[in-house]
Amino acid sequence: MEISLRQVTKENYEEVCELDVTNEQEDYVACNMWSIVESKYNDGYETRAIYMKEEPVGFFMWVKESEFKVSIWRFMVDKKHQQKSIGRVSLNLALAEIKEVSGLKEIEICYSPKNPVAKAFYSSFGFSEVGMDKDDEDMLAVIKL
Repeated sequence: MEISLRQVTKENYEEVCELDVTNEQEDYVACNMWSIVESKYNDGYETRAIYMKEEPVGFFMWVKESEFKVSIWRFMVDKKHQQKSIGRVSLNLALAEIKEVSGLKEIEICYSPKNPVAKAFYSSFGFSEVGMDKDDEDMLAVIKL
């Protein structure tokens, strides 16, 4: 399977904005369009399109929150491409790229504690739950480097 991460650009942003999750997942994932807008007006926001060969099939956004911490804020695979291991392959690619940040000590991700798949999926990459976020809505999990 040929999976890659590419910058979101003026050439591909419309296709990335059209990607969508299943109805059941809508409560767990923010709109790609909103995320791309956020990334253009805030420092330290990185966006990547997930490609299968030459087709965009998913989206990532991560944020450098401090000198030592990067948080993955958005991660989705289009509903037509789920259950094909694209998420697993692309998260490995994203983590490898994030780990290149100089001085990084922690990678964080959050997810709904009501999402039955998230805990097992993220823990398989080494994320450990550390408790609920400050709004008591999402579970925080981290990889310590």
